[in-house]
Amino acid sequence: MITRRRLAVALIGLGLALVTATAVAMPLYAILDVGATSESQFGSTTTLSLVVFALQALSFFAVGGLLTLRQPGNAVGWICLAIALVWFVIAATSVAGEWALSAGNVGLANWMGVFGGLWVVPLGLMATHLPLRLPDGSHLSPRWRVFSWVCTAIMVVIGLGILTTPGAVNGLPGTENPLGTSAVQVLVPAFVLLPLSFLVAVASLVVRYRRSDGVQRVQIRTIAFGGLIFLIVFLAGLSNMVGLYPSGGALELFFQDLAVFAYNAVPVSILIAVFRYRLYDIDVVINRTLVYGTLTAALATTYLIGVLVLQFALRPLTDQSDLAVAGSTLAVAGLFGPARRRIQAFVDLRFYRSRYDAARTLDAFSGRLREELDLQTLGADLRDVVVSTVQPAHVSLWLRERG
Repeated sequence: MITRRRLAVALIGLGLALVTATAVAMPLYAILDVGATSESQFGSTTTLSLVVFALQALSFFAVGGLLTLRQPGNAVGWICLAIALVWFVIAATSVAGEWALSAGNVGLANWMGVFGGLWVVPLGLMATHLPLRLPDGSHLSPRWRVFSWVCTAIMVVIGLGILTTPGAVNGLPGTENPLGTSAVQVLVPAFVLLPLSFLVAVASLVVRYRRSDGVQRVQIRTIAFGGLIFLIVFLAGLSNMVGLYPSGGALELFFQDLAVFAYNAVPVSILIAVFRYRLYDIDVVINRTLVYGTLTAALATTYLIGVLVLQFALRPLTDQSDLAVAGSTLAVAGLFGPARRRIQAFVDLRFYRSRYDAARTLDAFSGRLREELDLQTLGADLRDVVVSTVQPAHVSLWLRERG
């Protein structure tokens, strides 16, 4: 039986494979784009849109991967991971379609271009299912669970209408949608239901906010702020539809490019909630990832530079590189402890300031404890330390008299 954690690992591996394949082909794809074989559907250029969509997919991939590994039972992680994987598929198939079209394989380009119509899935998940689940991954009530099924049905209907639209696929000239049929185009007007379901999903988040207490309210405000940034910029990119500025002009392309960048505000706001307010209790994992990831990169760079420098310095004396390797290894071994402590202190100072301040407060109190003899002064210092580190609502110190 496949456990949720194993499924998460498998999906993360699939995502990494798609990212690697797309990253390898991306420079060559950019060269192909000089020939203007494809037309950008949203944004100034196809290459820019593809690169930025890949960046925003990586943001959701990082959030979803961390949450699914730490808490496989939390739906928010799976939603973020699904959003990222669909964007990865769209990016990879876009590159493959461009390659196929440049090679003259129109049939393969047709099928690769079909996947571009899946954009409604990540957009719908972010617009409806994330607000319904944030911040703890559960629905407010069974009625809201039923509404989430309705949102899924709306996404399926809209997706069928988009995937079966006749004509060119994914902005690739000379292609023809192999699934295209006019019989299903009656489903396309259902797209108006997506913004309506988004408004209802946001209403559920408002209800959850009013029912929540201190920490959860701050979490919701943080994530809602990121969503608001994306929504404002995205609507600005579409405002040419009501005649606020000419369609197809530089201003429209600017807002569309900005909207693609602003899409990252949602996963980034979730990460901020994780870092600062310990949402989902995975800040320890992130702390260790930051510390040891940075440490590994720094030591690996030091090792490589050390080997190269020592080989160059010892070349007049010996042709062997064993001394350079041994010297670099000893240097890395000696730097491990001090470097880890310095990186840990920087991470605590930058992302875990309250913990950093608490540690400094305790160190200062330990120094005064060895020198102070007055019991009343020590009691006052102890109360101050407890207030600044634990931050309780009330502090009292009771001393039992000898007797």
